[in-house]
Amino acid sequence: MKTVAINNKLLSGLVAVALLGLINAYSANAYAVGLLNSSYDISRELFSTLNPQFEKQWNAQHPQDKLIIKQSHAGSSKQALSILQGLRADVVTYNQVTDVQILHDRGNLIPADWQQRLPNNSSPYYSTMAFLVRKGNPKQIHTWDDLVRHDVKLIFPNPKTSGNGRYTYLAAWGAFQQQNEQDPVKVRQLMRRLLQNVAVFDTGGRGATTSFIERSLGDVLISFESEVNNIRKQYGADNYEVIVPPVDILAEFPVTWIDKNVRRNGTEAVAKAYLNYLYSPAAQQIIASFNYRVNDKNVMEAQKPRFPETRLFRLEEQFGSWPQVMKTHFNTGGMLDQLLAEGHK
Repeated sequence: MKTVAINNKLLSGLVAVALLGLINAYSANAYAVGLLNSSYDISRELFSTLNPQFEKQWNAQHPQDKLIIKQSHAGSSKQALSILQGLRADVVTYNQVTDVQILHDRGNLIPADWQQRLPNNSSPYYSTMAFLVRKGNPKQIHTWDDLVRHDVKLIFPNPKTSGNGRYTYLAAWGAFQQQNEQDPVKVRQLMRRLLQNVAVFDTGGRGATTSFIERSLGDVLISFESEVNNIRKQYGADNYEVIVPPVDILAEFPVTWIDKNVRRNGTEAVAKAYLNYLYSPAAQQIIASFNYRVNDKNVMEAQKPRFPETRLFRLEEQFGSWPQVMKTHFNTGGMLDQLLAEGHK
């Protein structure tokens, strides 16, 4: 009986210690705040730099709430689909308006006026398309016209799955259209030849980079100006050159908080603060250092040598609204499908 009593006493003590440990662990994390940012494929390094700065700022102002920001990356269209299928992201930072708009149109997760909630159509930064070529620019690539030559092979993401790819397609079309305004047949012919020159269609920008750099496919990688400069820096400035064509498209990078999700997650205040932070001078400086163009005039003036001059056109000027563009060019049976089919005849 004495032995049983001692064992029971020991067991009770162990249980008490375990419960205390659980209570302490719970208390340490009870006020932790998690924020999930769903972003496009090639933004990893940018947000790996931005996020710790905002976490530090938020935690200093809210010592009772320890903020931890998590990232999700893929082609922006795939990311939007994941949210529609249940991914409870708090914010999105995408590279195309339609991939945000679909969250309203198909999921009613955000309001129709989401673009009016933050400055510059909810786009804290922007970019354009650029060409990455190998050392010495052996094929002498300078303009969109050079990309339709028979001796040039291209790498860029599939416009069906990537905002990056859609902007490349539309930038080329817009440039050809400006040169051949009275000849839509010629524009279509040039676009067909451009698509015939694509060596591989990857699903996203990071896959396209792998094809060009690691698999040594193609003569030209087409991606956002920010991305090709970052690639050149990462893989050797002496090994590659960046070309920004004289006529190019304005590529906006829209952001928003997901109203339905932040209410469910209890993260509305921090989500809004996070996106507003992207417009701050400190964040704009970081963003520009990753070769994105920003709307802060002081930052852009200081970073002027980083950004070659080019004549940017807005998508709306050449094509109408994004819904029109998607219907005409990228939906099943649209112009992209037609051109690809013609190219295989």
